[in-house]
Amino acid sequence: MKKSVPLYMISDSVGETSLKLVNAAAAQFPTVDFDLSYRFPFTKDEEELKSILSDALKDSAVVVTTLVSDNLTQIVEDFAERTGLQYINLMSQFMDIVHQKTGVAPLQQAGVVHKLNQEYFDRVAAIEFAVKYDDGKDAKGFLEADLVLLGISRTSKTPLSMYLANNRIKVANLPLIPEVPLPEQIKAVPKDKIVGLVIEPEVQKKIRMSRLNSLGLAENSRYSDINRIKEELDYALGVYDELGAFTLDVTNKSIEESATLICEHLDNFL
Repeated sequence: MKKSVPLYMISDSVGETSLKLVNAAAAQFPTVDFDLSYRFPFTKDEEELKSILSDALKDSAVVVTTLVSDNLTQIVEDFAERTGLQYINLMSQFMDIVHQKTGVAPLQQAGVVHKLNQEYFDRVAAIEFAVKYDDGKDAKGFLEADLVLLGISRTSKTPLSMYLANNRIKVANLPLIPEVPLPEQIKAVPKDKIVGLVIEPEVQKKIRMSRLNSLGLAENSRYSDINRIKEELDYALGVYDELGAFTLDVTNKSIEESATLICEHLDNFL
């Protein structure tokens, strides 16, 4: 039986920072069941904070905070010292070190990182671009994109497009089907902007069978036939060779890992 650890994540802003770091740390403990359902964003009221801390103590939870307010941080520290509550503040130690090193005091303003700036608007524009030019909906997107993803069905083109869009990269993608001719616009895209995705046939078969099952369709269709998959992959490899595309094997890779490798490839041409 897995050991269970309830986590109370408290923030005076959105709370994305604590969630990302907690997920990264939790991945190092696969035999521990972390309950991440206790999230308390935009916590700025002192009484509300004290109530949350009391509940955390009753649940024997570990409290993770990203509070930038000295006052709120002090409340947590005093409560923990008085009750033995286990907690970690992901913000205060770093801010204290920078303050000591530079003499510059932190703003202590919650949500500063989420204020609307050019980076935010670039991210929104990239996400809108990825949605508009997903699955080859409009061929002119290939010429406007920072990156064009090619691949047969179920090679994570759309998830990768959206993930990269969150990094402000405008991505268009196109599913490759042997019976469907390539859009002429693809041939005008610089080869360093084209990434071709490949996957091992047996792994692809399992993915497609799972997809068919989730749709309530027969798993023995041509879509999941191993010979058809090999035919599609052979066709895709021929296209990549013709276009001079960078080829990436996404077999058993996470979206994050594939995206990192793609970004490294793009960095070589900036």
